[in-house]
Formats: sequence, C-alpha cells, structure tokens
Amino acid sequence: MHDVLLYALPIFLACMLLEWAWGRWRGRDTYGLADTLNSLSQGLLSQAVALLTPLLQSGLYAALQPRIALLPASLWGGLWGTLGAVLMYDFCDYWLHRVSHESAIFWAAHAVHHQSEHFNLSTALRQESFYSVMGWPFFLPMALLGVPTDQFLLAGIVVLFYQFWVHTEHIGRLGWLDRVFTTPSNHRVHHAVNPPYLDRNYAAILVLWDRLFGSFAEEREPCVYGTVKPLASWNPLGAVGQVYGELWRRMRLTPRLVDKLRVLFKSPAWLPPGVPALPEASPAERLAQPRYDPPASRAARTLAVVVFLAQGGLAVAWLDGAETQGLPALLGTAAALLAGLWCAGALLESGPAPTLRRLSLLTLAGLTLAGAPLLTLPL
Repeated sequence: MHDVLLYALPIFLACMLLEWAWGRWRGRDTYGLADTLNSLSQGLLSQAVALLTPLLQSGLYAALQPRIALLPASLWGGLWGTLGAVLMYDFCDYWLHRVSHESAIFWAAHAVHHQSEHFNLSTALRQESFYSVMGWPFFLPMALLGVPTDQFLLAGIVVLFYQFWVHTEHIGRLGWLDRVFTTPSNHRVHHAVNPPYLDRNYAAILVLWDRLFGSFAEEREPCVYGTVKPLASWNPLGAVGQVYGELWRRMRLTPRLVDKLRVLFKSPAWLPPGVPALPEASPAERLAQPRYDPPASRAARTLAVVVFLAQGGLAVAWLDGAETQGLPALLGTAAALLAGLWCAGALLESGPAPTLRRLSLLTLAGLTLAGAPLLTLPL
C-alpha cells in the first residue's frame, strides 16, 4: 500500500498548499508550521512501521482468507463486487474506529491522529503507527465472506483516500450529504473535544453507521480540536507514546492483576480503585485553553523546515526502494528516520533565543540522519 501512497503524495501536498493559500486569501489560515510538520512526521513514521509489520498489515489476511472463506472469491469480481468490498470494509472500519475510542489499549494506538489542535488536510496525513497493527482482526469477517486479498487492499485504499478531503474547515454544511456520508462537518465533530462531540461520528465513508448504532452528533457549536489531555509537544516519539505512558503508570499503581488487565481494555478514562487521577482541566477550561505553540526563533523554524524537508525527501526515497532491503537495514533506517524527525521537533521547541551551538548541533544531526536511508538503497 505504501507504493500507492507515495504516488498520491504529490496530490495530497498540492491540495494542502491550495487549502493554505485559500485560507490566507480568505483571512482564515487553519495551518500552523510546527503542527503541520508534526502531523507529516507522524505520517512518515506510520509508513515506516507499515514496512516493518507486513504480516499484520495484510499478511495474516492473505494467509487466512483461503482457509476460512465461506463464499467463492469470484463473487467479488466486477464493479458490484468491488463496491460490496468497499461497503464491508467501511462497516468493519466503523467498529475498529469505535473500539479505538472506547478501549484504552486501542485508543493508545489511535490517539496520535487526534493530537493536532488544528484541523486541515495535513491532519489527514497524521496517521497512527500502530492502528493497523492492532486492527487486523476487525476485518476477518471480510475474509470469512471470501473477499480476496487484492479486493481487501483496494477497499482499504478507497476508504483511506476518501477520508482525506473531510479534514478541512473550509467546507461547510452540505445538506443531505451530511445525513448519508462522512463530510467535513461530520468529521469536525469527531476531532473536537467539545463535551457533546466526544466519541461521535466514527464512520469513514457512510455516516449512516453512526446513525444506525447511536454514535452520531450534528455540528452545532464551534469545534475545539485536539485531545482531552493535550499532547503539548512536538516530539514525534512522545506523541506515539503519550497514552501508552499513562496506561503504564496506571498499571504500575494497580495492585490487583485483574485490574491491571482492565486498565488496558476498559474506557481510556477508567481508573482502578485507589489509583489517583492526574490533574486535568475541566471541560470548560479545556475549551478555553490556547493551542500549544511555544515561541521559536525564525532561525530555528527555518532550520526545522530544512531538516524536515531533507528527512522527508530522503525517507520517501527509502520507502520507494525498501522492498529490496533486509530487516536490519529497515530497522536501522526507521531508527534514523525517528531520530531525524525528533531533531526537527526539538528545533521548534528550542525557544525564542536558542544558542547557536544548539541550533547547529540539531541541524547537523537532522541532516546527517536524513542521509541514512540512502545508505541502504541499492546502487
């Protein structure tokens, strides 16, 4: 799938540029430099994880489908078969998405996509690194009904690409479409922390699933985006590990084994008896909190862009040639990618007057690590 995403990346970036230009022209810029780089960093990391976990991405489905299929694969040929596969994928994805908000261990994998306090097309590319790793069992009903692997993958791409355009504030209500499909209005609700909007509108394509299963909410008040407990960091590793760290704290403080397991599978907000909650803002205070955007000098911001572009460009080259590499090379390059993106994030958190030495070291480290993917490519 990463090959398809690489081909689509120029289109995604062009759409982001158009959205940014439109917002500037209309006096409603919905982008923030640091936030956008952080979202795109998570997108790159998710592709790196996908390369390292092919078995859990589609391998298990491909292995199980011929053995458990109850219907012939020929049933899914042609246009109607493809549309049926997309519909089934959308239905299965609804339940994976819903569980990912209602069960803590799944929320830990999914939370990355919600951490941005902006809402724009770059948020759509803020993909979770471990969401697919956790979610593969939810699609086994498709294997039971005989959907072949190529149709399963195609349906996944269609559902994924559909969700790109709904991450924008520049498209308003769309009448009857809002009642049938996931639209920008419906998906803004899903990304908001307003109390009436929490854990609503899970559907990827058909919002009818939410209406049918009682999880729909209509957009009625301005949305405040992010997570109930804000990330407040540009550290890509911290973003991935934020909720896992909180779950580990709860489990460590929980005396009973059965409660330790409940921590993982109950609601993300559930606390075992006797475990103190971390201080957090009330709903009203959370809605009033300003977006996380620590001051950084112009030099630091410029260098962060340079580091990210170098890291991103060379990472794309690595992803394009990764199928020829062995596991050690993939692991080493993924580590270099993470470290390089960390450098870009650290530059954005370096403060309004960072020392020249700090800027130079972070920039040099980021650019050096950006070259690591090239070392693994065949000549």
